[in-house]
This record gives sequence, structure tokens and C-alpha cells, in this order.
Amino acid sequence: MLILNTALADVKLIQPKRFGDNRGWFTEVFNQNSFRDAHLPAQFVQDNQSFSTRGVLRGLHYQLGQPQGKLVRVLSGHIWDVAVDLRRNSPDFGKWAGFHLKPLTDEGEIHSLWIPEGFAHGFLVLSETAEVLYKTTNLYYPQGERSILWNDPTLNIAWPLDALNGVAPSVSPKDAQGKAFLEADLPPV
Repeated sequence: MLILNTALADVKLIQPKRFGDNRGWFTEVFNQNSFRDAHLPAQFVQDNQSFSTRGVLRGLHYQLGQPQGKLVRVLSGHIWDVAVDLRRNSPDFGKWAGFHLKPLTDEGEIHSLWIPEGFAHGFLVLSETAEVLYKTTNLYYPQGERSILWNDPTLNIAWPLDALNGVAPSVSPKDAQGKAFLEADLPPV
């Protein structure tokens, strides 16, 4: 299993080894010991799966009180996944990074994305449909649920909207009511 650094400290691309032959392939996408050895969380308490159609934009979500680290993997389709560092004491505070995630990369590799606690997370579906599976380090906590506007001008995230051929992203009513980054309740230091 390879642990690949990204532009944001502590956000990692996880690339497990894939073994295949003419019958198909096998991979171990999570191994508690491998994660522990890489200084990543080895304990997850909840698995979530979503199905979305082209143009659906989910996020930017995070939780206060019971923050969640997320291990994100695309089972089908293609998404552009975004992590935003909300940790005030981080040198990357307020910075974001985006990642094209598919079941297999163009090179035939599998990637999962590790997003630690203290980050906002969102994604845009670029394929006809997409199924996303993510493991979390903490349970869903409705009272702590927060959202930052996906198109916040301070964050200035370069969403690949051109891939939607002029169609506006489809955002839930709740996400449309997200806060501006400068007005959001952010995690405590």
C-alpha cells in the first residue's frame, strides 16, 4: 500500500496494491495494521454510501463537537473531490485541494482519499452517475453539522464546472444555505 502526499498537509491519497489475472483482480483497500503503520487512523465507526447523478455537488460539509475523518473511495463513476483545511493552527488553514477520483485511475490504480478531522469535504459528480463510499472516524452528529458554501469567494475553489457543459451544479437546499467561509463556525483550535 502506498501513502501519497498531497498539496495539503495530512490529506493523503491511498494506493493499495492490485493483483490481477485474466479472471479479474483483487485488492485490499483497508488494512488496520497498514494504516496504523502509516500513522493514519485505524479505527472507523461508520460507512456511508451515496449515489448521485451528473452535476450533483455535495458539500462543503464538516462537523463540530464530533469531527469526522473520512476515507473516501469511488465505486462507480467519476467525481472531483475537495478537501478544505479548517484547522486554524495549520499552515494550510483556508487552503483547498481537489482530486479526480474514479474506481480506477487512468493508469489502472485504485485511489482512496484520506481527509482528516478538521477539514471540510465536498464533491462534484462529473460522470452520468457516481457511487461514493466513505468510512468515518466518528458517528454522524446532527447538532454539529455545518456547511460552507461550495462557491465561497474567499476559498475560490476551481470546481471543474466546464465538464458540466453549461449546466449549473445541483446543490441541496441545505447546502445552498451554507455559510461563507469568513462567517462559518469553524473547529476550535
